[in-house]
Amino acid sequence: MTLTVQERLRASGLRVTAPRSTVLQVLDDATRNHEHLTTAQVAGKVRDRLGSVSLQAIYDVLEVLVVAGLARRIEPAGQPALFDGRVGDNHHHLVCRSCGRTTDVDCAVGAAPCLIPSATGGFVVDEAEVVFWGRCPKCQNENPTQVEREERTI
Repeated sequence: MTLTVQERLRASGLRVTAPRSTVLQVLDDATRNHEHLTTAQVAGKVRDRLGSVSLQAIYDVLEVLVVAGLARRIEPAGQPALFDGRVGDNHHHLVCRSCGRTTDVDCAVGAAPCLIPSATGGFVVDEAEVVFWGRCPKCQNENPTQVEREERTI
């Protein structure tokens, strides 16, 4: 049985408000479309549905959802923070070095944390965050590197 947005907010101990419900719905829609959204993109989609909502309100709602475990913040180096509605499964991400496209990839091995560090320093590890970097198929085709050009001629 799938819980509604409002039921998920309540189950996480959060008050149901229009901005929270709408932001969570936007993230759910993005997850179904395999998208990872910036704060500005979330704000645009929320405003399309609700009208005027401040950017600060969107930042605040996203933070509340991340802390509650209803959303995930991804911070690839050199890229704006992205928000992901796919939570609870400790998946990883592929990021294109050229265009920044980000996509989900399942854990490398088994269940969370799915990778074991060589030393824990006394920490109890419950999650591993991995970002794989490369070039997406579109960027490879539009502007191949020398190595990619050579591979095509072999």
